[in-house]
Amino acid sequence: MSPQRLMMPVVKVCSFTIAVFGLSLMLPLATAWIYSSDNAAAYTLVLLVCESLALAGAIATWNYQIHALTPRHMFLITSVSWLLMSLLGALPLLLTDTVFSLSDAVFESTSGLTTTGSTVLTGLDNLPADILLWRSMLQWIGGLGVIAMAVAILPFLRVGGMRLFQTESSDWSDKALPRAKTMISRIIYFYLVLTALCTGAYMLAGMDSFHAINHAMTTLSTGGFSTSDNSFAQFDDLGSHWVAIVFMMIGALPFTLYVQSLSQRRWLLWKDQQLRGFVLIVIAACLVLSLYQILVNHQAPLRALTLSSFNLISVISTTGFASGDYSHWGPFAAALFFFATFMGGCSGSTSGGVKMFRFQLLAISLKESLSRALHPRAVVPRRYNGHKVDDAILLSSVAYLFVMLISLMLITLLLSFSGVDFDTALTGASTALMNVGPGLGELIGPAGNFASLSDASKWILSVGMLLGRLEFITVLVLFTPAFWRS
Repeated sequence: MSPQRLMMPVVKVCSFTIAVFGLSLMLPLATAWIYSSDNAAAYTLVLLVCESLALAGAIATWNYQIHALTPRHMFLITSVSWLLMSLLGALPLLLTDTVFSLSDAVFESTSGLTTTGSTVLTGLDNLPADILLWRSMLQWIGGLGVIAMAVAILPFLRVGGMRLFQTESSDWSDKALPRAKTMISRIIYFYLVLTALCTGAYMLAGMDSFHAINHAMTTLSTGGFSTSDNSFAQFDDLGSHWVAIVFMMIGALPFTLYVQSLSQRRWLLWKDQQLRGFVLIVIAACLVLSLYQILVNHQAPLRALTLSSFNLISVISTTGFASGDYSHWGPFAAALFFFATFMGGCSGSTSGGVKMFRFQLLAISLKESLSRALHPRAVVPRRYNGHKVDDAILLSSVAYLFVMLISLMLITLLLSFSGVDFDTALTGASTALMNVGPGLGELIGPAGNFASLSDASKWILSVGMLLGRLEFITVLVLFTPAFWRS
């Protein structure tokens, strides 16, 4: 494939992406005007930059018609579009003097778009409303982008769990594109409805409209940015916590199942093997942690159940809200939260992490291996959700886990080399790669942030967040000679 044939579709699609992303700046711009902020000029400038880049790309590809997108195109489009949005999303933070270095701005923007939720900002309670809204919007946009990527892009690249639930194709052809468009348009509509419902629920629980809108966007996207340095600890009532629990769980479940259930007018959710496994494990973990809090830390039962469920679901769903420093709850709780960092939600959700389906596939593979050890000639059926699981899908999950562990090791070593202590390096690397948000310990734990890390550490973690959000293989394949070979 010639360089022109490879790059022209990438430029054309990314130009459209940047144009839409730039238009989203109109909301914080309007907020700056309403609240008489000094930041309106910065948003206007960034909006003009985005639309100018989009226009230049559109002009350069004006006579180029996209007929079919191959996996090479989609690998590039996915990686380049997320990188561009992370860089452009950093400009408002930099131009409004919210942060004073490029590394901080890119870290915050990348954390927002990848719905990680790690932050370098302090004094959130005193930041202008438009900045708080922009941070929340980054996560809301990122959450929607994650679902679209999981549903319409990764299956065609033979990456991700949605391959198990739909017919595979080798390219984005004229037949495949309408189906993807229909599904994505329905998901966008449902995403908007759920955001409105979450906002209303937060307001009924006692939040004012501004806090409710911001937290609705970051809850449903499982992002975890808040409007206060205290995160969810700023809300004393347990009602707000239960609203968050419900909508974090909703965000961690497959959005395709919501759409299919509404379209077919029948309940399909509990029939999904991935969803059942995820919900049962979350319930079991929350009950165990609640009992630990009651018996060991002597908390009242309702408060123990609420805070345990809220913080644990926040980590499992990779949201990253915190209602307190759970790293001080005891060694068992700290260990449980660390391992929960890797779990993640379901494929086709806004969550990061390893995802439930991969653990289930490995369990199926283990069962098969044990059966073959006892009966070498036995034919063991390998099925998941009613579908036959071929070797390629299982190999993809094993490859993901291998690359994830290697990435965890390398980023931990790089952070340690940059001067970070081992606990911070390990939990920082894991929370970046799994897109969770807070790590453990005093420095980057639920009560801390990433501001004190060096610029080098922030760049390393920014790369880690993008790697984790794009499921590793999508990015790493770009660095193989075979990808660029004609």
